[in-house]
Amino acid sequence: MTKHGPILPLWLCETCHRPWPCVPRRDELLGEHADTPLSLALYMGACLVSARTDMSWAPPEALRHRFLGWMP
Repeated sequence: MTKHGPILPLWLCETCHRPWPCVPRRDELLGEHADTPLSLALYMGACLVSARTDMSWAPPEALRHRFLGWMP
């Protein structure tokens, strides 16, 4: 279980208080989904949709980069 979960609706890391997914959580997610990159993309896409609802004030491209732009 990770210590780097999101605080909703702000989407900040509960441990390091940086925008979620923070670097430690990204590394964890890449390791957890090393054999299933499509499931990671679907999960992060669902998070993006939720974050867009919660943070309607944020630029869509910034959210897209934050939630999907770091994945290989």
